[in-house]
Amino acid sequence: MLTPLPGRRALFRAGAAGLAAAGFPAVIRPAQAAGTLNLVLESEVVILDPYATTAAITRTFGYLVWDTLFSMAENGEIRPQMVRSHTTSPDGLNWSFTLREGLRFHDGAPVTAADCVASLNRWMPRDPLGRMLQTVTASIEAKGADSFTLTLKEPFPLLLDVLGKPNAPVPFILPERVVKSAGNGRITEIIGSGPFIFRPAQWRAGDRMVLDRNTNYVPREEAPDFLAGGKRVKVDSLVLRVMPDEGTAASALSAGEVDYVQYLGFDQLPRLERARGVELMGLTGIHMFQGNFRLNHASGPFADPEVRKVMLKLVDQKGIMQAVGIPERFARADCASFWMCDAPLETTAGSEPARFDVAAAREALRRTKYKGAPVVMLQVSGSISQTASQVLAQSMKEAGFTVDEQVMDWGTVLARRGNKEGWSLFPVYSNGIDMVSPLNHFYIASTCNDYPGWSCDNRIPSLIEKFAKAGSMEEKKQIAAEIQTIAYELVPNLMWGQFSRPAGYRNRLKNLPRSSFPIFWEVSV
Repeated sequence: MLTPLPGRRALFRAGAAGLAAAGFPAVIRPAQAAGTLNLVLESEVVILDPYATTAAITRTFGYLVWDTLFSMAENGEIRPQMVRSHTTSPDGLNWSFTLREGLRFHDGAPVTAADCVASLNRWMPRDPLGRMLQTVTASIEAKGADSFTLTLKEPFPLLLDVLGKPNAPVPFILPERVVKSAGNGRITEIIGSGPFIFRPAQWRAGDRMVLDRNTNYVPREEAPDFLAGGKRVKVDSLVLRVMPDEGTAASALSAGEVDYVQYLGFDQLPRLERARGVELMGLTGIHMFQGNFRLNHASGPFADPEVRKVMLKLVDQKGIMQAVGIPERFARADCASFWMCDAPLETTAGSEPARFDVAAAREALRRTKYKGAPVVMLQVSGSISQTASQVLAQSMKEAGFTVDEQVMDWGTVLARRGNKEGWSLFPVYSNGIDMVSPLNHFYIASTCNDYPGWSCDNRIPSLIEKFAKAGSMEEKKQIAAEIQTIAYELVPNLMWGQFSRPAGYRNRLKNLPRSSFPIFWEVSV
């Protein structure tokens, strides 16, 4: 899940002031050593343990530093990554995996089957899909230095999809000794298995992080394809710069002081389109974002399902996009699919009630038991999702809701949303790759679980299990449509739009992958 970033009305002075207060110079000076890329990612990397959070920035760090057994290609296909070969028994219960030759951790130790077993055993209970796999797993055992087996209690057709999923927490492969030394605490010794090496001695919190090319990394022979294939690093270092303010980052990009900015403020785009040496990267389909309002089913007005259904008529996706300042070329107008539009499982099933109509909403609300109780809306200060919230709040007031708009930072929202009382809804937006399937969509997959919002329809878990066992894409599409139809009845969340947050980069960067994940293998300067 993404931390909401500053919106179009954010004060550009804030980032520079924050750096100065932290003891670092507010003026950004060029640092263009040959083969070094200066990057501004969505936020600072704070949590380094790849299994400890669903934060997108930790996942980004993870893909640069660690590797995976399997990975996803652009078309959604799961392909071997660290694995050289794998076999399964005719009944689908016994799986064998053999690692590629030459795999080493950053400390020089070879990657072994024991490392894979330890990593998977640590990861599974920390991930929703991992827990699903753990439930049907009888054993995972190393059978030598480079081979391990996974024995299932029952067939699990999604096994490779789960091992290669890009949704956080990702099943990255860590050294067995690091896993054991961490116990139940967080991983603190960052020894990777991937194409870049983390340099802790050069990490300055609030300023920068340095990742060097892993000269001992052995890439696959295939061409790179999103997160799959050969990861051939052609630069010496990545310097992850901390610039919380969008204006500061945009100015640094325009001046050539940084090479890449992951997310640009929409109000910065016109001047950056005119800036010499700057290119913009707009994305489509699974590389876009989905904005949502999460509703609290446990208490308050939205504990009443009839009141929740009224909200389907109050989300004006087009109006929200315009208010946020998203240009039409970076937006997908009126997407009704929980599983993203222009994506494999796109469907309009069950979406008929989701039509923006304030007058119809006013009449529908009048027929419910709602008597004016405040709807507590948590808004994220200075973010584009705050703007989205304000548009929705106005429509709700016109329909007859009493709306209590409470503005706070994202950290406070995270704390508040953990309580079943005291809030009614909050805004957020997430990577499309995290929303494309019933298995990983935050608000659908978490139904009937202890997850903020506490939505529950007992029909969905069995359908998700059926989806996991589906043998064809057509069958998956049919089940996904059934789940969406129920979700529109349940109203766990309201989609406020599908859009792309364009990245900006200097045109000296060659072969930069067009991806919502900041990945820098194959890039040259």
